[in-house]
Amino acid sequence: MKIIFTQDVRGKGKRGEVKEMPDGYANFLIKSNKAKQADAAAMSQLRGQKRAEAKKEAEELADAKALKEKLESGQYVVEIKAKAGSDGRLFGSITSKQIAQAMEKQHGLKIDKRKMELAAPLRAMGYANVPVKLHNDVSAKIRVHISEQ
Repeated sequence: MKIIFTQDVRGKGKRGEVKEMPDGYANFLIKSNKAKQADAAAMSQLRGQKRAEAKKEAEELADAKALKEKLESGQYVVEIKAKAGSDGRLFGSITSKQIAQAMEKQHGLKIDKRKMELAAPLRAMGYANVPVKLHNDVSAKIRVHISEQ
């Protein structure tokens, strides 16, 4: 029997896959709402869902590329003030959370702190480039300027 998986089933198939399964196991999957029978209506619905997902993915990629152009244009520099010693080292450090909050407050751009790939918190004054993963295929750099309070 041909079925369409509605959920991931370990060792058998992923959500949205169409596979041929033995009748008994296929009936078990259908009753447990992990799959549905692959008739003409279900197949056309699956194609429609895949087209919608592809369109959504393309929109997300375009948005990420546009945001990358904005961030790397040079006009979006995040200014952060912190206490520092006489040698230019900060008391404490600047984390990705502080950078995300400052970006939203100063420029109105909301960027998730978890997408910032900061290897270690910033501990020195001056300019720094912070890499941000906006999409699987798109990465950008945020320019951060840390000055003394």
